[in-house]
Amino acid sequence: MIQFTVYGEPVAQGRPRAGKDWSGNTVLYDPAKSRNFKEYVKIVAAQHRPAKLLEGPLQVKVKVYKPMLKRFSKKKLAEAEAGILRPVTKPDVDNYVKGIKDALNKVIWNDDSQVVDLTVSKFYSESPRIEVLVEEI
Repeated sequence: MIQFTVYGEPVAQGRPRAGKDWSGNTVLYDPAKSRNFKEYVKIVAAQHRPAKLLEGPLQVKVKVYKPMLKRFSKKKLAEAEAGILRPVTKPDVDNYVKGIKDALNKVIWNDDSQVVDLTVSKFYSESPRIEVLVEEI
């Protein structure tokens, strides 16, 4: 089992941008914010890197803790911190997990296609972060 936390405001995978390379071919690339966040996740995950990359089917659990909204009343703040009030706003949970899975390629596992069981949850917290748990099945 590998478990780690990525502290800071979670960043969802942005839509790829198109551009031209030196030969005029169209190329797709990540927006800078997504690319930088993936690099940060790689650095954090590398501290928990297994001796050998995980092989075979994997189960991944991701908990995304978004920052509290400034307009929350004290009652809503307490409900959000207790996990009663949950974010139902964009970005979608799958956009958060795309960047995480990409960042863990060749760091924790060979390829994110090994993930056969995936659970992603969104919460609010005074301490924004993403908690990741990876288990071999």
